[in-house]
Amino acid sequence: MASTIREIRHRKREQRLRDLRRDAATALANQPSSSLWLFGSWARGDWDSYSDVDVLAIAPSRHEASGLANAVLELGMADDVLALSEQEWQARRNGDDPYWRAIGRDALRLSAP
Repeated sequence: MASTIREIRHRKREQRLRDLRRDAATALANQPSSSLWLFGSWARGDWDSYSDVDVLAIAPSRHEASGLANAVLELGMADDVLALSEQEWQARRNGDDPYWRAIGRDALRLSAP
């Protein structure tokens, strides 16, 4: 039976999310109080062949978040990584800036809570 484009896109996105979650578990192995979040077109589901993978690295401190961001880049799991402390992330996702509010609304956590 032939697949529809919608089904193919769904399967491709689900496979990408599985791969990202697997890599997130590796990156977070020694940082249990940190998290990784997918944002942008892959998180929203409106990606195309030119879309990059955008990830937020969230940790208790900015220093720890930067280390986590480096691990994400070394694993090759994302094209762009933003490093924020947990406090910065909460302030931005709940603040007044529409850019950050949209990221907070659409972001998918790649790691277990």
